[in-house]
Amino acid sequence: MSLPRIMLGGVELVLHSGAPVETLEPLGAGSATLRLSDGAAVIQTHFEKMQGSISGQGWMPPGLSGLSYSLPLELRTTKVESISGAGLEYTLTSTPRPDFPAWGMALVGRDWVRTACAVDDGVATLTAVAGATAYRVSWMPVFSVRATRPSENQDSGGNVHSWSLNWEEV
Repeated sequence: MSLPRIMLGGVELVLHSGAPVETLEPLGAGSATLRLSDGAAVIQTHFEKMQGSISGQGWMPPGLSGLSYSLPLELRTTKVESISGAGLEYTLTSTPRPDFPAWGMALVGRDWVRTACAVDDGVATLTAVAGATAYRVSWMPVFSVRATRPSENQDSGGNVHSWSLNWEEV
């Protein structure tokens, strides 16, 4: 199976627009540390959302000018997220792309080997592998986002189009 490409609002980013560089990070101020009367710290979480950016440099512009940036857009990323541990069940922190399922790996000796992975209601369950000492589930997430129209630059001397956009999960 070939790897998917980034899609924003149903538009696929083709490699002629440049190999994309993706960032994925928590959207700030979703939690606060509160102190109890004895000084103990308690973390209070209000929300957990993500934000990021995508940029590229290639022979063509990204082709995203026709999107309506006033509405939420579906963003299918290729930035791999993963969770590791000793168990076989993991609660995913985001929704896997519907066109590219989550996958499981098991550490046997020094080698990571594939193992079956099923996702149901945001929980990934891996199949046990004989001799495994660790497991990992990985996926490429899909988000509903507010994105800004990409900033674009054209260098006619080198026939290069540079572009970047920022997004926040809604």
